[in-house]
Amino acid sequence: MDDEPSILNALRRLLRLNGITTLQATSGREGLDLLKAHEVDLVISDMRMPEMDGARFLELVKEHDPRIMRVLLTGYSDMESTIAAINQGSIHRYLAKPWDDQELLLAVRDALGRRQLERENARLARLTEEQNLLLRDANAQLENRVAARTAELSQINDMLEASYQDLDDSLHASFRVLSNLIDLRHNESGHSSRVAEMSREVARELGLSERETRDIYLAALVHDIGKNGYPDAMLTKAVSAYSPKEMQRHHRHPLDGETALMSFQHLGAVARIVRQHHERIDGKGFPDGLSGADICIGAKIVAAASDLDQLQHGSLGDQRHDAESACQLVFTGADTRYDRRVVETLIKVWTRMESAARSDVQIDVRDLQVGTVLARDLVSSTGAVLLAAGYVFDEKIVRQVTSYATRQGVQMSLWIRRESVNA
Repeated sequence: MDDEPSILNALRRLLRLNGITTLQATSGREGLDLLKAHEVDLVISDMRMPEMDGARFLELVKEHDPRIMRVLLTGYSDMESTIAAINQGSIHRYLAKPWDDQELLLAVRDALGRRQLERENARLARLTEEQNLLLRDANAQLENRVAARTAELSQINDMLEASYQDLDDSLHASFRVLSNLIDLRHNESGHSSRVAEMSREVARELGLSERETRDIYLAALVHDIGKNGYPDAMLTKAVSAYSPKEMQRHHRHPLDGETALMSFQHLGAVARIVRQHHERIDGKGFPDGLSGADICIGAKIVAAASDLDQLQHGSLGDQRHDAESACQLVFTGADTRYDRRVVETLIKVWTRMESAARSDVQIDVRDLQVGTVLARDLVSSTGAVLLAAGYVFDEKIVRQVTSYATRQGVQMSLWIRRESVNA
């Protein structure tokens, strides 16, 4: 802006020749009107102007739009006012008159370049904000999808766990049925169940994993399944009374037991325990003559637990032993027949279980309550284990047990854990 047409023409010519579009005004008011009607990047104003000087005009330009670059053309006599305009921030640069065309073009290009950078920065800032909003929305949608998928997976996992638990419960029930059939066939009421309980507690005491403990418990329930093929005559004899031929048959029963369990493909560890439960630490056992570390820990546990129970209740020898004598016999077999650590743990566990059993309470079946815990196996009149020790009675089973006693017309007593009475 300038009030002299010759200066305006010179500026217009110079700038247009360099591809710069210009607007012209001869007064401050006319210049302000142009700013209201057009988008402008740079204003060049002469200092000496009618109505208002260039410094004041550029100050008003700044108020209108501070982003507009402002250049002041001034003479040396106007230097004081120019310095004041610079200090007030009204101008970005000043050029002395008469100007040098190259210096003027350089100043204009610099100002327009800065304005373009500001515009680009603003565009990028808007773009960044838009992208951030989109990203925020995308993240929110992703979080919602992840939350929904997580909930779905959690539900599926719960269903799988419930199904697995059902299968596991069914497996345990099947093995308990097998255990009852084995004990009925051998006329050894509750032997397999007692061995399984002791073996499980020993495994826990030794710090074995939940899976290992489960396999040991299942193997103990059916460890004598290979004996089901024995002739009746063998089942009525003590092992010490077997003939050489019967002893050969006896030595083969762990292999028969393993074979019987082969249909349970995911229970290879159980079958292995059944096969090895007559092996000895000193290598004099059967069927494979394994020794020491070659015998799995489950087989070591079941072997000691089974012999301890049979010494007291079964047919391991020609006479039954009291508890103290049975424990002493098993202990003397440490490091030869049995694993010492297993034996020491077994006796500790057996002592604890016997101590707990002395506090058990015997009740009539008609006094059975929901939530009570069975302390000893519930055995039928034929010797079958109906419910294993440790079972927690629910309403359905209370009705079934009561109904069973009524149908059979018998007085039935149950041993339950004292702490569960009226709990």
